[in-house]
Amino acid sequence: MPVPFETLLPYAIMIGMFGVTGTGLAAVKTWRNEGKRPRYSLDQWDKQMMERDRRLTGTLRGQTNQPEAPLGFEFSNGWKLEKRFS
Repeated sequence: MPVPFETLLPYAIMIGMFGVTGTGLAAVKTWRNEGKRPRYSLDQWDKQMMERDRRLTGTLRGQTNQPEAPLGFEFSNGWKLEKRFS
């Protein structure tokens, strides 16, 4: 006894939606990482280097090959100094 194709349409729609959702999430993740693979298990060093790259290039995943740092990068830390109480 054959199964009518109408009974399989909901399953085809669900499988199709899983594929569309997975593809969309992968595209968004790639777009957010500027076309690079996502980083997992970031430790303090990785976060520090990502912050340094952000300050140098303007993006978290950007890197530069210039030997000289741009203006405004005279200090190696990104902390803003607060005025001391006197």
